[in-house]
Amino acid sequence: MTTTADTAAPAADTATADYMGFVGVTTASSSIMKVFPLWADILDLPTRRLVGHDLPMDADPAQYRAMVEQIRDDPHHRGALVTTHKMNVYAAASDLFDELDPFAVSCSEISSIAKRGSRLSGRAKDPITVDLALNDFLPADHFARTGAEVVILGAGGSGTALSWALAERTDAPARITVTARTQDKLDHLREVHRQHGTPDDLLRYVVTETPEEADALVAAAPAGSVVANATGLGKDRPGSPLSDAVVFPAGAYAWEFNYRGSLEFLHQAEAQRASRDLHVVDGWRYFIHGWSQVVADVFELELTPETVERLAAAAESVR
Repeated sequence: MTTTADTAAPAADTATADYMGFVGVTTASSSIMKVFPLWADILDLPTRRLVGHDLPMDADPAQYRAMVEQIRDDPHHRGALVTTHKMNVYAAASDLFDELDPFAVSCSEISSIAKRGSRLSGRAKDPITVDLALNDFLPADHFARTGAEVVILGAGGSGTALSWALAERTDAPARITVTARTQDKLDHLREVHRQHGTPDDLLRYVVTETPEEADALVAAAPAGSVVANATGLGKDRPGSPLSDAVVFPAGAYAWEFNYRGSLEFLHQAEAQRASRDLHVVDGWRYFIHGWSQVVADVFELELTPETVERLAAAAESVR
């Protein structure tokens, strides 16, 4: 299903006006629908129109291919950001792209769809955006100074990107633990890191079939560790990868990748903010960096830190 959010384009011109796409599950409820026209003005984009392409979780491959073909074949469609469906778009439709960046190939995911003349380009922007968001709240010397670790709950696109960014970080954690409900996702992630040459002893891959098993990993992490919810639970689907009985490490950074939805993980962390001295971070800055990087890719722009802060301030006005 495609949902159109016509952000101030003249009604008579909507059939022929250029637009950007947003591939997700519940796109109409995203703040970007209000933010995009503000950013279009700041960046002097050729369109203020954003169109949502809603697909169900784990849609049929034919639906992903049809969506990519629509973007490719519509001369007014400038490109799109892909959220929940990043890995599925790659699996179903990677052959439709004329070029894919190295991370898209290595991690089998596409988060940015852009056009370069007649060529369709697919890129995975998450390693850049997740690193930018991490640096917004975590001190540059945090892991070297504290010996802290990272627990990434979820081995999908965002979890893969975070593990990749952390492995490349000058101030790397003592250990990165990544969880998933099934072994196949962890096997894929292990292969991604093997191909990249990530040291074997840096990452630990753990199947957690129940929230209680994930609780135990979180509770055992050293003080000051980063615990990230990269599962998608709490956004398009209710729930948390942890139970309400979880005990966060003292002084931990609890990072909820989502900024909207039921946000159970965020509420679990907030309940222990005082007692465990937690730093609780939601996904708002990740949202800002994720969208700004893809908009820059689609419209072939260079973003300075100052421009990103202007975009962030404009987004805050409609949060």
